[in-house]
Amino acid sequence: MDNNYTIAISKEDVAALPKEEFPGTIKVVDSRVDMLKAVEILKRYPILGFDTESRPIFRKGAEVHVSLIQISADDICFLFRVRKLDDVTPLSQIIDNPKITKIGLSLHDDFGSLAHSYKFNPAGFIDIQRLVPSYNISNASLQKIYAILFDLRISKSQQLSNWDTPQLTEAQQKYAALDAWACIQIYRKLKGFDPETSKYKIPIE
Repeated sequence: MDNNYTIAISKEDVAALPKEEFPGTIKVVDSRVDMLKAVEILKRYPILGFDTESRPIFRKGAEVHVSLIQISADDICFLFRVRKLDDVTPLSQIIDNPKITKIGLSLHDDFGSLAHSYKFNPAGFIDIQRLVPSYNISNASLQKIYAILFDLRISKSQQLSNWDTPQLTEAQQKYAALDAWACIQIYRKLKGFDPETSKYKIPIE
């Protein structure tokens, strides 16, 4: 790989891009019955996108507790409201399964937050942040990586919203589903991505 350039995009360039939208069906899961149904559906897919959301904590040193686990296929995303579920053990059939490829970003943070409350043993995961340096991409955020690869913008307006609210808003659902779904799209795009052709190349002096 040529190391005489990097690939990066500015906040201003991201803001100017058209907005991406999640194209599939979104299902909110807050009961055991629905969780079991969702797990059986997800087990049929060979590749899934993964993400979590937590209620914002503004006190330094406070533990972060996951409010939502998003697991997406190409055409459907399930939003598991884990703090409303008494027992999330069935999710281990997905999270702990090495035969199902799960794509995420900054997974160390997700797993660290999950470990405060749950006993998952994650397996079969691929972290996008570990892949992009091989393509000279210096940006590490999902939004910027997606913008570089697709020339589309993922809105982060709901990131700091209350994920423990009694009812998730439509905007929250779309945001959460898109983040998980986008991980699959980035992974596939990277497999065929030629960094030499990127318009976001920046020469290194």
